Amino acid sequence: MTGLRVVPTWRHGRERLYVCLTDGRNIAWYDREAARVNLLADDRREEVLEALGPFLTGSVTVGPPPVPTPAELARLALHPDDDLAPNRPGEALLVSLDRDPAPAHRLRPDPRRHALTAEQTVGEALDRLDGAGWHTLHSIPLPGGDRLHHLTIGPGGLFTIHSLYARKARVRVADPHVTLGRRDPAPLLRRLRADAARASHALTAEVRSVLALVAPTEVTFTTAPREVRVLTAPEIENFTRLGGVLKPADVEALHAMARDRNTWTHL
Repeated sequence: MTGLRVVPTWRHGRERLYVCLTDGRNIAWYDREAARVNLLADDRREEVLEALGPFLTGSVTVGPPPVPTPAELARLALHPDDDLAPNRPGEALLVSLDRDPAPAHRLRPDPRRHALTAEQTVGEALDRLDGAGWHTLHSIPLPGGDRLHHLTIGPGGLFTIHSLYARKARVRVADPHVTLGRRDPAPLLRRLRADAARASHALTAEVRSVLALVAPTEVTFTTAPREVRVLTAPEIENFTRLGGVLKPADVEALHAMARDRNTWTHL
């Protein structure tokens, strides 16, 4: 036995298998698609290959990462429990529904299901921006039980994105209030600005706020929202047109910082 453990992760449909020491530090990873085992500690080569043995398929290349960047090394230094990148859209809701499922004969749909649909719809749209130089983290926990639905980082800057289920509802926006159909107005935009401010403090960078509405029938603005962009889920792809704010190295560095759970624990 090598004392090493293999931790599989998925991101945008691509699998990587990380080889970890007993204290959680990564010393290698296997990229199935590239058929390559990347070693950060060449003196552990035989132990790494032994640990990966059951997972290796076909011929693979073994060696140091081709061009290890500071952001990549920072990511690899994270303990798996501290890495937020594997979080799925709606991760917190998925855990909640798994631990405390709604009664089978509930008269009305569990509101968590609608909230989950919204986060998954928006999250999937954001993940499709990955090829355009954007990185998105989902369900970021904050002190006090709060969380950010999504944080996306790319050439156009940093954005916190709040998903709101609005299927077949007319949405009225009168800053700071948002009204869904016949429901009472709620000061949602005030909360979104506060979320962006907390993220700016954690990352020491400007973070802007977005409200993403899922499937509304109509959106009207009584008062123009201040410092919050309001979009429907299909309009998320417009982020690919934004640029000129962050260089690729800055995007990678901020992503490496944001994916560390410890970044968010002292807000």
